[in-house]
Amino acid sequence: MTSTPTELRPADLGTLVVLPWSGVASDGTDMPYLLAYSLGDAAGGPQVTAAAVEQLLADNGLPVGGELVDGAYRRNLPITLLVEAGQAVVRMPRLIAQAPAPPEWLAAVRARGFAYLVFTTRAWPEGAPGSIVQPAALAAFAGAPETLNAAAHLVLPATSLRG
Repeated sequence: MTSTPTELRPADLGTLVVLPWSGVASDGTDMPYLLAYSLGDAAGGPQVTAAAVEQLLADNGLPVGGELVDGAYRRNLPITLLVEAGQAVVRMPRLIAQAPAPPEWLAAVRARGFAYLVFTTRAWPEGAPGSIVQPAALAAFAGAPETLNAAAHLVLPATSLRG
């Protein structure tokens, strides 16, 4: 008996959020990070959103919980990062997510030419758009093993409309 892949239903993703922030990396300079996650607000709750996000990532060849994918070397990567007009725009098939970026993140991405994306299947309802996310809450969620082990990790070269 063979199984057929299920069709991804966009509604099962729930509300997807991209959150840019920067932090000091091991080399002592700022690293621009992006955290992508669902609020877990699909009809079936966080379990449904986790499965849908995992399917979205798998459908695009992005492994969850394992290897770092470096977009500088993987030219056929189906996910891109556009940085323009103070915004971080992440694009992939079936998804375009945009977020205002803080000045320190923009400076870090300009200096490095890329951002580190953690796209997790773990829902975070506390990180709703428009709410103020305290640095300690962000660090607790983004740094939790449950978040990191349930995520695709990517280095995304930054592009701009100006070339």
